[in-house]
Amino acid sequence: MTAPATSAAVPTARSLRGPAVAAGAGLAALVLLRLRDPHDAGSYGACPFLSVTGLPCPGCGGLRALDELAGGDVVAAISSNALVVALAAAVAVVWTGWTIGRIRGRMPVISPGAGTLLLVVPVIAAFGILRVTPWGSWLAP
Repeated sequence: MTAPATSAAVPTARSLRGPAVAAGAGLAALVLLRLRDPHDAGSYGACPFLSVTGLPCPGCGGLRALDELAGGDVVAAISSNALVVALAAAVAVVWTGWTIGRIRGRMPVISPGAGTLLLVVPVIAAFGILRVTPWGSWLAP
């Protein structure tokens, strides 16, 4: 007696649950940013690193950058935090690949791995250092 054959493809509605939840969470966060303006000082609290050192951290200006992106102003977003704009673009590309893979019936596992961490952490650190130097002052929020 043999087991019944199973289909390799997962139904589309079920396979798109993960990307849909991720997109919903991202859209909810963007709606919150559009409703509560991060340009108002203290609207989301204060950056602890900025409060202690007086220097912007790599994330300073990130909420403003995402708010500007949600409003369609890419230049203002880059002016607020270029790194967050680049990371948002990377997230969009990864999410699109994830969604397309799910539509085609592939169930890719998103695991960034140590290699990604070894790339991203130094880039964030370098951005944080560069934006407080005279040469990178144009990167400051």
